[in-house]
Amino acid sequence: MTAQPDLSIFLLTLRVAALATLFILPLGVAAAWYLARLGGPWRTALETLLSLPLVLPPTAVGLLLLELLRRNGALGRLLDRAGIEVLFTWKAVVLATAVMSFPLLVRPARTAFEEIDPRLLAMGRSLGGRPFTVFRRVALPLSWRGVAAGTLLAFSRALGEFGATIMIAGNIPGRTQTMALAIFQRTHIGEDAAALRLVAITVVVAFAVVGASEVLGRRRERRFAA
Repeated sequence: MTAQPDLSIFLLTLRVAALATLFILPLGVAAAWYLARLGGPWRTALETLLSLPLVLPPTAVGLLLLELLRRNGALGRLLDRAGIEVLFTWKAVVLATAVMSFPLLVRPARTAFEEIDPRLLAMGRSLGGRPFTVFRRVALPLSWRGVAAGTLLAFSRALGEFGATIMIAGNIPGRTQTMALAIFQRTHIGEDAAALRLVAITVVVAFAVVGASEVLGRRRERRFAA
């Protein structure tokens, strides 16, 4: 294997992870904000539902997505009528990584929102701020470290997603083959050195991303402890 295929796989993985993270960012922040303000059994039920990708086998999540997106599936019929092809394309890779990464964005962001002093939010509302204005000008600036930490964790998870991806996107070189899939394929055909090269790249990137997330999390803890 030459360096160019490795680079192509790496760049595809970065693009897919970035797109997946951008896709779930507004949804994850909205879900975290809603959960932080929600109480009672509904909160527990919703948190459990959103956390399922963390505990279910990734292949099980992939199978559910496959059933949903196939042509006679609930969503697949609508996509087919609109002429949108998702299965076994880069879009499927983005979708699989987004679903698997979503809980890792929501949890730190929700915790950050919960740590905001309610009096600050009440003050914003008392000054005539509408709910979205209070969220944008008060809550989000105070919780940005938690949101950023969750975003980095989600991105890191997207870099290494395998099970759900292979179920709905396959392992097509140049189209859907990410780092995780390439490592599996090269190990399977006996190219261990090439696989280890990709593992080394993945470890370096993941270490940097998770390390940055940890730094943000600790700074947030120190700010609230002060």
